[in-house]
Amino acid sequence: MVEPHTRLTKEIGTDRAIIMGDPARVAMTVALMENAQDWAFNREYKSVIGDYRGKRLLIMSVGIGAPSAGIGVEELHNVGVRQVIRVGSAGALQKNIKLGELVIAEGVVREDGLSARYAPAVYPAVPSYRLLSLAHKYAPESVYGIVRSHDGFYTDDNEEIEAFWSKKGVVASDMESGVLMVIGRQRRMETLSILNNVVLYEADLAEGVNNLVGGADLVAQGEQASLRLALNILTDPALEETK
Repeated sequence: MVEPHTRLTKEIGTDRAIIMGDPARVAMTVALMENAQDWAFNREYKSVIGDYRGKRLLIMSVGIGAPSAGIGVEELHNVGVRQVIRVGSAGALQKNIKLGELVIAEGVVREDGLSARYAPAVYPAVPSYRLLSLAHKYAPESVYGIVRSHDGFYTDDNEEIEAFWSKKGVVASDMESGVLMVIGRQRRMETLSILNNVVLYEADLAEGVNNLVGGADLVAQGEQASLRLALNILTDPALEETK
């Protein structure tokens, strides 16, 4: 059976995937892999199969926001994927986080709408311990902490909301980590979210996103580092030990 949105089938032949918002980032990941082959490109879902350190992986874009990411994760589950790492971008909520610095989510404040359809707000959105411990192995210098997932950039009270969560110690904001982790737990999938900081706290959002699109040096370096980290984690021998 072909999944209706992602066009995936069980013939992908792997239980490990890296997801990202931007289809263009799929091509960046392919440049780091071997034997890469296009799988499908439908709507925002562009997928490629390839090898890294001798392991077969799926790379797929899922668009912006919880609804499209949620569809992607559900359809990954349907074709047998059990380990999913999100590689995305974030805006810092603390002043000490630099452009291009990696933020690894230890948990997520769920301010997106979709994850509430799966479980009430008291249900925690947390990553796989195994994947998180491997992140510490490969990137001990990264920022680790709680992130906030939300549904929009341009709300009238965005600055006040960010200031509130900053005071609570939340380190960054994105849009997809919460739904990834909630669906992952519901479907017995291991998940992790690796975020590249593209906006300094209290800096201009549009400038930060434009830096990402335009490939500004620090942001581009962070993007490459996040991709390599995800690839290293999903091909680490430790993931084979308890299979």
